[in-house]
Amino acid sequence: MSTTADLERLAEDLAAEARPDRAGTGVSPHRTALRRLRSDPVAVVSGAVVLVLVLLGLLAPLVTSLWGIHATVGHPDAPRPSEVLLFDGYPAVGPPYEPFTWQHPLGLAPRTGVDNLATLLYGLRTSLGVAVVATVLTTLVGVGVGLVAGFVGGRTDRVVSFVIDLFLSFPFLLGALALAPIVVSRFSTDPDGLALAQVVALVAVLVTFGWMGLARLIRGQVLSLREREFVQAAVVMGLSTRHILLKELLPNLVAPIVVAVSLSVPAFVAAEAGLSYLGIGLTGVPSLGQTINQAVDSFERYPLYLWAPVLTVMVLVLALNLLGDAVRDAFDPRTRR
Repeated sequence: MSTTADLERLAEDLAAEARPDRAGTGVSPHRTALRRLRSDPVAVVSGAVVLVLVLLGLLAPLVTSLWGIHATVGHPDAPRPSEVLLFDGYPAVGPPYEPFTWQHPLGLAPRTGVDNLATLLYGLRTSLGVAVVATVLTTLVGVGVGLVAGFVGGRTDRVVSFVIDLFLSFPFLLGALALAPIVVSRFSTDPDGLALAQVVALVAVLVTFGWMGLARLIRGQVLSLREREFVQAAVVMGLSTRHILLKELLPNLVAPIVVAVSLSVPAFVAAEAGLSYLGIGLTGVPSLGQTINQAVDSFERYPLYLWAPVLTVMVLVLALNLLGDAVRDAFDPRTRR
């Protein structure tokens, strides 16, 4: 049973949403959702963390250049491994044998001598880039398929539903395992081509097995919306199917699409890290999962080498998930925060 304070808070929220803005019109649902996000401390903190990590990834070349660190031994200014590694392959600068130094705050990688911070920044850039591209493509495919299946109905809906069930029944990891050796064998003699092919193949795998959930969600929403008066009126007026889908239905699906996108990015970040850790993702370019994979063997003697990328993945995925939950709550009209 609701308390008096809860009822008063609910009444205040309803009054705030119904209050006209400066133009004299009611506050739109999207503006209400943004107001909720701004007043949610979890959303603000998680959004700030995500923004900082995204900026670090985007500005990785600038940060590493200003700091004087390099992610590859092939850079002209990077030290040679013989200059910074001891006889056992561990760095002679910084941990695990030397004190902390701001010159290399996360130390150097064993066996190669590249800077761990530079590798981490470039890996963050790669992982976020793959996740964002996969999310955009997944959203386009899922929204398009869901719109068509839900509005057209009939045989088209049954065929699309069968295809969705078919893709859902196929193991995601098995598809990635089958594709990785093909890409490596095809481009094994071309390192640059292999790196690009691995990125394209990874995005293709993520998109191929990631669009079905959003398509189902949009299909269900369209099945409900197509019976509304404004859609029926558009059909009676003879408007084209494209106009109805893009101008009448799609604007009413912004909230579920935004929620789905906010929850897809952390899922794809974790998927990329997991596949790269297993050795079937990215190997030609730095990535968070690849860094974790390379650090596993050195954990006992050099734990910082492993904990830095692991904590980065954990913080990034946690912040993205918290932000996604906050976005979902803000766009849910039944939620009062």
